[in-house]
Amino acid sequence: MPEIIIREMQPSDITEIMEIERKSFTTPWSELAFLNEMYDPHSIAKVAVLKNNISGYICVKQISDEGHIRNLAVRHDLRRHGIANALIKEVLDELRKKGCKHLYLEVRISNLGARKFYERIGFKGAGVRRKYYTYPDENAVVMMLVL
Repeated sequence: MPEIIIREMQPSDITEIMEIERKSFTTPWSELAFLNEMYDPHSIAKVAVLKNNISGYICVKQISDEGHIRNLAVRHDLRRHGIANALIKEVLDELRKKGCKHLYLEVRISNLGARKFYERIGFKGAGVRRKYYTYPDENAVVMMLVL
């Protein structure tokens, strides 16, 4: 497997990001949402580059000593190749340096693969948000990682 390069998200990445976003989620973010993340001083927005192409991305918001993974996706044909791990590792290192103590996320209750992935990293269930998702309507499991 070629080297995965993690770097800051840039406006020129939007086309590739949106292709991944639309194929990954039933209610995808807009281009504006990603641009807002890139320019928000409280956000960390990174992309994974593999063979000169965007293979995944992550957006994390940090307020005080808490972080929240707002969006994470990897191209379908490149899943289970360590890209999400590389993105999260990069973000965890940055959050720790910034004094973050806890990292949260929501995941569809039915998405067992994602839930197991986060558990392997060390996330634990912290609650449920009722009807958090639409299309289809579904609860979210809130997960938390102590940094």
